[in-house]
Amino acid sequence: MTSVSPTARTLTPPTPPRSEPLRFGQWLGLLALVAALLLLWSLRGSLILLFTAVVLAMALCTLVGRVKARLGCHRGVAVLLSLLLVGLVITVAGTAIIPPFIDQFSELVSKLPTAASTLIDLLRGWLQRASQMLYGTEAADLTWLREGLIQLGDVPNLGGGAVRLLGLAGGLGTGLLQTLFVVAVALMVAVQPTQYREVAVLLVPSFYRRRFRAVLIQCGEALSAWMVGVLISSLAVGTLAAIGLSLLGVKLVAANALLAGVLNVIPNVGPTLSTVFPMSVALLESPWKSLAVLVLYVAIQNLESYVITPSVMHAQLRLLPGLTLTAQLLFTLVFGPLGLLLALPLAVCLQVIVREVLIHDVLNTWKRLQR
Repeated sequence: MTSVSPTARTLTPPTPPRSEPLRFGQWLGLLALVAALLLLWSLRGSLILLFTAVVLAMALCTLVGRVKARLGCHRGVAVLLSLLLVGLVITVAGTAIIPPFIDQFSELVSKLPTAASTLIDLLRGWLQRASQMLYGTEAADLTWLREGLIQLGDVPNLGGGAVRLLGLAGGLGTGLLQTLFVVAVALMVAVQPTQYREVAVLLVPSFYRRRFRAVLIQCGEALSAWMVGVLISSLAVGTLAAIGLSLLGVKLVAANALLAGVLNVIPNVGPTLSTVFPMSVALLESPWKSLAVLVLYVAIQNLESYVITPSVMHAQLRLLPGLTLTAQLLFTLVFGPLGLLLALPLAVCLQVIVREVLIHDVLNTWKRLQR
């Protein structure tokens, strides 16, 4: 009878454990998880509205915190003063800024077809000159392209005017109800933020509640820092656009500057859209002035991206441009146009959650399997 040495016994690889089939309780938990995910997917429209209310509540909470720290008053008084300040700003904007902006914006939109026709004429002339230089013949006539652009608005009436009118009225009513819901929830959360945060904490297991509370606080701080930074950045972009357009002698300065500041909230897409309107106005005067407007806006956006935003935002809020563009695409596909508007605050919150929960609490504590 041969005996196995201890060395040989040690070098023998261990038998891998058998994979046991899922039990009934595990299958039930898996089905519950799938059902919960399907339910969240069906409620994604309501969830994005709820997140919008949270963003507005955090903006109001940031203002309340500044008022409370400056005056040293009770939170209820700070909330009341903050609401009065917001109401005053809305009243001033509604009486002094919005009416002239609407007039200038209407004039701006009315000039877009003329600017498009002028641009097509310029392109056709350039193509003809280039063709004459290269081949000695004129380029093909591009009248069909100009006529096609002009005829975009000449869609024949198919008898569905009343149906479209009812659909528009229904859409406006739904939008009004959604706006009232967002404002009401934002006000309620801003009045008692701690209580609502504790309700969210109770939804996680008891052993993780303290940690989850800290993660929620970090998300709130990141949102507050992002909103302050975006406000300062938008004001700077609007001011620089107004100064640059005034120096170039472009008309409708107020409307274009306000559009540049407002659309700056939407990264990548917003600055591109804000460039179209002043370039169209400048194109009616001179093609070279339109090119100067393009150079001006490119310079303003580079100044905003590399100087203004890094100086007003914390380092932990910096997002890579590729990740920001990917977040915009994904959130727009999932949540629609509102997802595009809220892509950056969603990305800011997800960045904090991924860093604190996935990386710090899961991956950094992952134990290596013993061989």
